[in-house]
Amino acid sequence: MELLKGFIDILLHLDIHLDWVIRNYGIWTYGILFLIIFLETGLVVTPFLPGDSLLFAAGAFAAIGAFDVKLVFLIITIAAIGGDTVNYWIGHIIGPKVFHKENVRFLNKKHPVLVKDKAQCSF
Repeated sequence: MELLKGFIDILLHLDIHLDWVIRNYGIWTYGILFLIIFLETGLVVTPFLPGDSLLFAAGAFAAIGAFDVKLVFLIITIAAIGGDTVNYWIGHIIGPKVFHKENVRFLNKKHPVLVKDKAQCSF
C-alpha cells in the first residue's frame, strides 16, 4: 500500500520530485515527461496530471544542465501537439454520439446551448 501511495504522490507531484526522477531514471525521464504531457493534453480523464507545472520544472532543470534544452523542447512540443490532436479526435468521434443520445448520465440537454447556425445566436 505504501508503494502505491508513493507512486501516486510522485505521479501527481512530478514537478516536485523531478530531481529524484532524473537521478534514478536518467534518460527515461524524457519518456516520462512525454507521457505526462501527452496524457494530460490527450485524454479527457487525466487533467489532474501536473503538466503545466512540470513544464516550468523541466525548463529549470534544463537551465542547470540536467536536461538537453533542445531535446526537452522537442519532446514536450511533440507530446503537447500529439495529445491535443488525440483529444480533438476523441471529441470529434465520440462527441456527436453522446449529444444525440437521449439519456446521458452526465449531460442534461436543458443546460448546454447548441447552436447549429450562427444566425440563431443571440450573443
